[in-house]
Amino acid sequence: MKNSSLLFSFVISFVLNLNVWASKDKVMINSSSAIAGWKIKPQSDIGDNITTLLQPGYDTSGWVKAGVPGTVFGSYVDAGLEKDLNFGENIYMVDKSKYDRNFWYRTEINTSSFPEGEHVWLNFEGVNRKGEVYFNGVRLGLLDGFMDRGCFDITHLIRPSGNNVLAVLVYWPTNPIPNHASPTYISSAGWDWMPYVPGLLSGIVDDVYLTASGDVTLIDPWIRTVLPANNDTAYIRLQVELKNTSDSAQTGILKGIIQPGNIGFSQEMKIAAGKQRTFNLNPGKDESLAIANPRLWWPNGYGEPNLYTCELSYEIEGKVSDRHTITFGIKKYEYDSVPGGAFRLKVNGQPVYVKGGNWGMSEYMLRCRGEEYDLKIRLHKEMNYNMIRNWIGSTTDEEFYEACDKYGIMVWDDFWLNSHNNLPDDVFAFNKNAVEKIKRLRNHPCIAVWCGDNEGYPLPPLDGWLRENVKTFDAGDRLYHSNSNSDGLSGSGLWANFHPNWYFTKYPGGFGKNLLPGWGFRTEIGTGVFTNFESFKKFMPEDSWWPRNDMWDKHFFGPSASNASPDKYFSTVARNYGESSGIEEFCIKSQLLNIEANKAMYEGWQHHMWKDATGIMTWMSQSAYPSLVWQTYDYYYDLNGAYWGVKKACEPVHIQWSYADNTVKAVNTTLNKLSNMTAEAKVYNLDGKEQKKYGHSKKIDVPENNITDVFSMEFTVDNLACKRKAVASSTSKDAGDAADAVDGNDGSRWASEYSDDQWIYVDLGRPEEIGTVILKWEGAYAKEYELQISDDAETWKTVCHNADGKSGLDEIKLSATARYVKMKGIKRATQWGYSLYEMEVYGKERIKSDLTPVHFVRLKLTDVQGKLVSENFYWRSNVLDDYQALSSMPKAKLSANSTIKKQGKKSIITANIKNTGSTVAFAVHVQAKRTSDGERILPAIMNDNYFTLLQGESKQIEIEFDTELLQGKDYKLEVKPFR
Repeated sequence: MKNSSLLFSFVISFVLNLNVWASKDKVMINSSSAIAGWKIKPQSDIGDNITTLLQPGYDTSGWVKAGVPGTVFGSYVDAGLEKDLNFGENIYMVDKSKYDRNFWYRTEINTSSFPEGEHVWLNFEGVNRKGEVYFNGVRLGLLDGFMDRGCFDITHLIRPSGNNVLAVLVYWPTNPIPNHASPTYISSAGWDWMPYVPGLLSGIVDDVYLTASGDVTLIDPWIRTVLPANNDTAYIRLQVELKNTSDSAQTGILKGIIQPGNIGFSQEMKIAAGKQRTFNLNPGKDESLAIANPRLWWPNGYGEPNLYTCELSYEIEGKVSDRHTITFGIKKYEYDSVPGGAFRLKVNGQPVYVKGGNWGMSEYMLRCRGEEYDLKIRLHKEMNYNMIRNWIGSTTDEEFYEACDKYGIMVWDDFWLNSHNNLPDDVFAFNKNAVEKIKRLRNHPCIAVWCGDNEGYPLPPLDGWLRENVKTFDAGDRLYHSNSNSDGLSGSGLWANFHPNWYFTKYPGGFGKNLLPGWGFRTEIGTGVFTNFESFKKFMPEDSWWPRNDMWDKHFFGPSASNASPDKYFSTVARNYGESSGIEEFCIKSQLLNIEANKAMYEGWQHHMWKDATGIMTWMSQSAYPSLVWQTYDYYYDLNGAYWGVKKACEPVHIQWSYADNTVKAVNTTLNKLSNMTAEAKVYNLDGKEQKKYGHSKKIDVPENNITDVFSMEFTVDNLACKRKAVASSTSKDAGDAADAVDGNDGSRWASEYSDDQWIYVDLGRPEEIGTVILKWEGAYAKEYELQISDDAETWKTVCHNADGKSGLDEIKLSATARYVKMKGIKRATQWGYSLYEMEVYGKERIKSDLTPVHFVRLKLTDVQGKLVSENFYWRSNVLDDYQALSSMPKAKLSANSTIKKQGKKSIITANIKNTGSTVAFAVHVQAKRTSDGERILPAIMNDNYFTLLQGESKQIEIEFDTELLQGKDYKLEVKPFR
């Protein structure tokens, strides 16, 4: 029998009477509002006598105009009282003592600006680190932590006429920050990607607004969705708190309507005088509030991120006392593991392979607001990401979560702890803010995981508190995970660039406790990412452009970002592509490294999808500061090489080649089975001529949400050691045995135990003339070793002694005959053992390759109608890492024809780029610019860049941007190949 007090119904004609709604619309009193003129001044300049400050007409002519939401320091910068903080070392030269102190915020609001209602409420969404709120001389309360909301009834304090004074004393977080000042922006005191921000981001950092209501208000309405295994019906559960501010009991009707579907419901609710009580509306056994065939919320690539809205109102005697709109998604998160124990995420019953990135901050001075979040998340969608990690909870704005909901980007959401062996100074304030965070954000379908600590475990009692908070206030619908890099995860890092084969090789190392070896689920791993020249010169003084110098380190290309290994990055660009004559050339060459390393990072994980790998998130996917490391698009929204490498690797249906073992695989991270597909590989020399003997074509099926082996490409034909018997003195537990050093696969390796006196040898099967031995070292190489030969594996002759070994490729020329070849380690270069990807042996006369020193591999995946589904392009070298022949290519000739079309506030440039020359047009970069001043038109969404065209080929490029960026002028296209 149905409960007579609870009536759920599907009423197509159900419409709420909007005319009786209370004035719940927000009246914003941010600084952008015409009714508020916020100003700030240091507390020490005012003193303790604040009586006059809290009265109308107080003289603020000597105060500084404040940005709300924003920070104290940002307000001084906006007022022109500090130099451009993005440029050079300006932010490092600021006098911190001017801002590392408490400040008063003050504004006056005219009475006519207040909404009408029985109760008028003053609302704060966030103050960092604390804020004492005063209204018309009355202290309303203390906001303690940037998630601590303020909702103050100011009805009886509003002046009948004239101005009303709102003032907030903002307390700065104080040093030290981690984890003492939490909850706060932990990185504000400086990190290896962000400078110390004076004032430590103190300020009114979120919205301030007024609302009105009747006697009963709705507090934190929360919609949960329950899905059975077949997903054919969704059941809605609603929880809401009612707060009765009157001195008498109230009886009213809670009404709601869910769209799409016009699903209406209502229930009578009684609330005692002066009480706040929780009410639950559950389907119960009759399951009466059900949505048949629901439109589910899916992560990007797995389906549409469908959203519903629920309009709630509480009516007393036919008059709306309060109302609230909830946006939610119907979804179900589950968690399991693959064989071996790697953490795996499931949505709506389907395993989801995670491809994402970390956000350190939205912007280092909290200047990212409103629609800019939509842009940033849109760029993540365009990169084919499906998750963002909100690192240490440093992004707090609602617009971030709204955009993630909209674009299907899941959130791995951290709290405000960073592996420091100390508790917050006020654990109770921390916990209150944690509860507030959960209650404020739990309606967002994008949140997939709540995480306690970055690279550590929350100290007692916080770990238990956070776990219970999630269980209580999110009903355990999402997982609480204590540690960001352990317990089913494969660690953090590494954060520097590697050759592509490293990402495919067994156990690409990470750091953490209780971590799983191998690929698994990696919550952060990254590479240094240098900007393009036009961005570089925006923040770097011209006298510091070249050669590399200490000023680069102010933007984290030096010791301050040691985890990014800038020295390694710099030397890799030189080794791979040749020494640069200046900064512009270096920036061009660095984009090729950005593409190659970032694409390989994701493809290396996908190569092992579901066997061991379940997800990967780069450190970092967006730029909070004008930096030279860890980004996919830069601070100015230039989409550099890393962006395009990631976008290609993460496409939902993808064909890829492993530099390590030369296998080709097809990856399908959608829920659609692909049948009768054609996979094709072609190899071209530098002159664009196809080398058909290396090509392949094969018909394949690609199961949904899985990976398919396609074929193997062979480039080496005369390695005498390949697949021969190998013997080693020992084998490390974190690598393969001796056979892995002679299997022709740069994606496997042998490593010894961690001592100096170790060796490995290969049996060629019979005596052979030997002209060359190649040792392909991993990072754990031999600083000193001997190369020895033998005819019986007992008596050895030393033919080479190297006392200055280096990582990477080591080529030794010989003139000898032997059956056995040994590498005898004498001194290790690292604390680890000796580690070899491959030990190759070649005869006196190597077979001359018909491939040019650098050549190209193009892969295509087409459907049964011949439509292109995925295309991928690589450059490969005969000598590992040596791509310098690219610089000797003949100059390419290109034509570009384009048109522009306006669609609302947007403009779209459609361009046809054609290779009209007789050579390959490699890594073609297209940039739209204003004709008036030559500035890049940024931000912009593009479909492709850094593409390669063979002779006669063309590509259509689309560039979407806000029309206002043209400033009423025209555009031009700059089209540049690598050569």
